[in-house]
Amino acid sequence: MKKIEVEKLNLWYGKFHALYDNTLSVREKSITSLIGPSGCGKSTLLRCLNRMNDLIEDVQIKGSVKIDGEDIYKKKKSGLTGLRKKVGMVFQRPNPFPLSVYQNIAFGPKVHHLTTSLELEAVVEFSLKAVHLWDELKDKLHKSALDLSLEQKQRLCIARLVAVKSEVLLMDEPCSALDPMATLKIEELMRLLKTDYTIVIVTHNMQQAARVSEETGFMLLGELIEFGTTADIFTRPRDKRTEDYITGRFG
Repeated sequence: MKKIEVEKLNLWYGKFHALYDNTLSVREKSITSLIGPSGCGKSTLLRCLNRMNDLIEDVQIKGSVKIDGEDIYKKKKSGLTGLRKKVGMVFQRPNPFPLSVYQNIAFGPKVHHLTTSLELEAVVEFSLKAVHLWDELKDKLHKSALDLSLEQKQRLCIARLVAVKSEVLLMDEPCSALDPMATLKIEELMRLLKTDYTIVIVTHNMQQAARVSEETGFMLLGELIEFGTTADIFTRPRDKRTEDYITGRFG
C-alpha cells in the first residue's frame, strides 16, 4: 500500500529551480532512502513531504504530494500543525528542548491536547520504550535532556514523534553526528520502528541505505534520476549516472 505519492514535484528558491519533475511512491511501513551528492536536492525533497519548505521565504512549489491519498499542498495553512504531527522530522543534529527528559516527551501531547495529565506518565514510558531508552532513563526522567549522549538525544527526538502519534518519520541525515557504534544502534531502531511507521531517510552513507532500506532513490542536480528496490539500485542500476555514483566515479 502506498503511503506517500509524489507527482511532478517542482520547487524554486526565488529564480533557482531546485527540484525538477520528481515522481515517486513510498510504501507504507517501509524504509525508503534518498541518496546523491551534496546539493542534489535530497533534503529539499524530504522537507516537501511535510511542507517544511513553506517556512523559507520566496519558495514556489508545483506538483502534488499525497499522503493517504490527500494532497498536502491543498491544505490551508491552519492545517499544517496537524500535518507536521502526522509527518514528523528528525534532523542531522539532535535538537532536544532545554527541558527534562520527561518534559521533552510530554510537550507534544500537551500542545496537541492528545492526553490528560493522568495519562502523560504512560505516554512517556511507552514512547521511551519504543526507542529503547526506558531502561537507560527511567531513573533520570527529570534530568536535563541536554546532558544525554548524542545517540540518546537522537532517540529522544524520535520518541517525541512517537508520543504525538506520528505516522511518517522523515530523517535528514540522522546519523551524521554519531560515531559508528551509535549509528548502528539508530539503524537497528529504524528497522524495529518500520513495523509501525513509514520512514524516509536522506543519507550520504550508501552503505547505510543498503543496510536499512527496501527502496532507494538516486538524486542528481534536483532530479530523481532513478527509483526502485535498493537491491536493484545498488546492483542493477538502469541509468549510467546512478552506476557512476554508486561505484564512486563522482560524488
